[in-house]
Amino acid sequence: MPRHITSFDTEQHHIHLEFFITSPQGIRHSVAGILDTGAPKTEFSDQFLVATGCLASPRDDRRIPPGLQTQKYAKMILPDVEICGHTFNDFEVVVSAFEASWGIDALIGLDFFRRALISIDYAHGILLTEPYEATS
Repeated sequence: MPRHITSFDTEQHHIHLEFFITSPQGIRHSVAGILDTGAPKTEFSDQFLVATGCLASPRDDRRIPPGLQTQKYAKMILPDVEICGHTFNDFEVVVSAFEASWGIDALIGLDFFRRALISIDYAHGILLTEPYEATS
């Protein structure tokens, strides 16, 4: 896959990105997320997953413990996740309850960094990404 350049706003506290998922029904959805090098896996808000038809309903007993802003509680596979112009098939994600004040639908975690070479150029507000080629 070729390199791709994605811009971001350096004035924001985090690297905010728009990316896309394809639901099991084949519908492409825009996702508002942040790049999070502290998250081991990519997490999606259960409310977003319900709204897109990827999840039937959030778990009844989910709670966000004091001091945290997400609560992980399940895993699922999304058919296609497109991040920084690159599509990854059968992408396993974590389902989480998100603090409502966040205003985002997902955290892009280290599992994305394991799939691609990523350079962050903060001075110019760009991400340069190139997925690793599958080798046998």
